[in-house]
Amino acid sequence: MTLVSTSLPINQVLHGNCVEIMQTLPDNSVDLIFADPPYNLQLGGELHRPDNSKVDAVDNDWDQIGGFDEYDLFTCGWLEEARRVLKEDGALWTIGSYHNIFRVGTFLQDMGFWVLNDVIWRKSNPMPNFKGTRFTNAHETLIWAAKHKTSKVTFNYAAMKSLNDGVQMRSDWTLPICSGGERLKALDGRKAHPTQKPEALLHRVLLSTTHPGQIVLDPFFGTGTTGAMARKLGRKFIGIEADADYVTLARQRIEAISPGDASALQVTASKRSLPRIPFGNVVEAGLIKPGDTLFCAQGRRTARVRADGSVTGGGETGSIHQVGAAVQGAPSCNGWTFWHIRRNGTLMPIDVLRSRIRAEMEEA
Repeated sequence: MTLVSTSLPINQVLHGNCVEIMQTLPDNSVDLIFADPPYNLQLGGELHRPDNSKVDAVDNDWDQIGGFDEYDLFTCGWLEEARRVLKEDGALWTIGSYHNIFRVGTFLQDMGFWVLNDVIWRKSNPMPNFKGTRFTNAHETLIWAAKHKTSKVTFNYAAMKSLNDGVQMRSDWTLPICSGGERLKALDGRKAHPTQKPEALLHRVLLSTTHPGQIVLDPFFGTGTTGAMARKLGRKFIGIEADADYVTLARQRIEAISPGDASALQVTASKRSLPRIPFGNVVEAGLIKPGDTLFCAQGRRTARVRADGSVTGGGETGSIHQVGAAVQGAPSCNGWTFWHIRRNGTLMPIDVLRSRIRAEMEEA
């Protein structure tokens, strides 16, 4: 009988079988899971470059699970435990290639996970196809899934938009593979892990779907990229790894990292996560007075403010959103950005006044 611990091994790298170790973790105990399982690559012998040098391909024993039936059983085993330990509003990321990601995705959905996005990691410097028999495999696929369809998962939308120069982040991410000084090396100078993920990839995953202080579980920890980025971004981690050499490297790597400064780890908040401020609060605060006129950005459409926070314009009376939609003949409208107030001869969005009230609430 497996004994379930009542406490979590926070910020530890655990050596052993991921299913067996996850079985010791409490139900509903982690906020996010990032899983980079073996891809079970179906290799067809050694690969050589045009100069006849051997390609350092992934041929490790840990990647060879067996046939499809064996791989499916393996996948179901770790996914069942992952689902159990994930909090009700938690989410899971998993990554793979064409060899395995579609099978993993099928079992995710069969178990009740709700797929939120598939993300394409487009490698800016992929390994060429030396045989010339297929397209160069230049991407991997990530699946982001909630535990349930109704889970209220963390998504730092505004932070991702800020990371992308103010443009909405897309689901295709162009990032280089791990190389240079970031690539861990063994004593013989060769790369320590054949599929070490770049820190930029985990930076984006953790920044977008966790908050500082939340717990990230990685059941296939490898050399610890998830833990390294969790430490840099102020998240907590639990790493599980079956290979003793990788465990040693991961621990050394993470211990050498200084945790990020708390104030620097704050990100741009999405408006949906901010306190709700009714337009009536702006009127109550005296920032807009009953009888004031609101204008569209071009000054052509107007509405008059009433004492209860409703407005009237275009023959319609209602909220700033309802009247904004009515005067445009549109199905909906964000009244906060559509309506403006005249101040010192200039039209200013009324959303500025809402932001002022929020700032005062934070100071209080």
